Amino acid sequence: MEELAIKLLAEGIQKKVVSPGKGELSTFPHGTKVIFHYRSSLCDGTVLDDSRTMGGRSKPMELILGKKFKLAVWERVIATMREEEVADFTCDVKHTALYPLVSQSLRNISAGKDPLEGQRHCCGIAQIHSHHSLGHCDLDQLQANPQPLVFTLELMEVLTPGSFRLDIWAMTDEEKLEVVPQIHAEGNTLYNKGDVKEAAEKYHNAIACLKNLQMKERPGDAGWIKLDLMIMPLMLNYCQCQLVQGQYYEVLDHCSSIISKDEDNMKAYFKRAKAHAAVWNETEARADFAKVVELDPSLGLSVAKELRAMEERIHSKEKEEKGRYKSLFSYDSNALATATTG
Repeated sequence: MEELAIKLLAEGIQKKVVSPGKGELSTFPHGTKVIFHYRSSLCDGTVLDDSRTMGGRSKPMELILGKKFKLAVWERVIATMREEEVADFTCDVKHTALYPLVSQSLRNISAGKDPLEGQRHCCGIAQIHSHHSLGHCDLDQLQANPQPLVFTLELMEVLTPGSFRLDIWAMTDEEKLEVVPQIHAEGNTLYNKGDVKEAAEKYHNAIACLKNLQMKERPGDAGWIKLDLMIMPLMLNYCQCQLVQGQYYEVLDHCSSIISKDEDNMKAYFKRAKAHAAVWNETEARADFAKVVELDPSLGLSVAKELRAMEERIHSKEKEEKGRYKSLFSYDSNALATATTG
């Protein structure tokens, strides 16, 4: 290990073991999956990203070695670690230049977005010199002024090739197309069991997979349209999960996007109507519910039930607001009377 540490230092990577790991050092053949927590910091201690807090949850990074991950230095340093080891790696600029783009993708994932959202269709080096905002001030500054970074890694688990199912991003295009129906089915099973949050994650993963493939097609071409049609039912299922979880504005956005492409999509109108009703957009909700009945008259009873529920909520809200105003005016009158008699 001493010999390896000297070599790493000579390449602009300095390692400091914070807590030694256990067992023997893996050989880390290509295809090995490593699961680890990371904290990325400037050399002055300013934290850029921390997998234990990113997105409001503690979710470790999963990386498959040998798949040309954009931040190659992580693969290099991980190969010096034992399971449960914690170490700081101070890396020179030549190893960290692409970190802003990697960080943007990781932040997108933690926020439930497409990992490639906001990135231009060009290579990483070209993006660095394009002066294109990454949507985060700290990353824009780092992109404009590259500097050494400190990566604090905790290696949690090492899985040998063949002992796990490949993550979507590590699959070939053919493998992605094959696995999407399986992920869709897994999402349906989870939803039917009441595991809504997990189901939403499955649908989101399948959507991200297809959108990744779609980026390789020209918008409007046959291949692009075919993938878009595959995305639509997954997006509707995802919206159903978000409705249950109270993410109404996200549902409004996604369903409006679907309707802009398919103006007769009854399911999108129905889910959007429910979301409108939930955020007190009565006029918009009534218009969408009317469109649902127009597209499928057999849903008249279901729509009537939803309208009654919305009207009851509105009536209850108005009654509650009147009560608050009444209490407020009563308080003002009493205060005035006390001041007068005093």
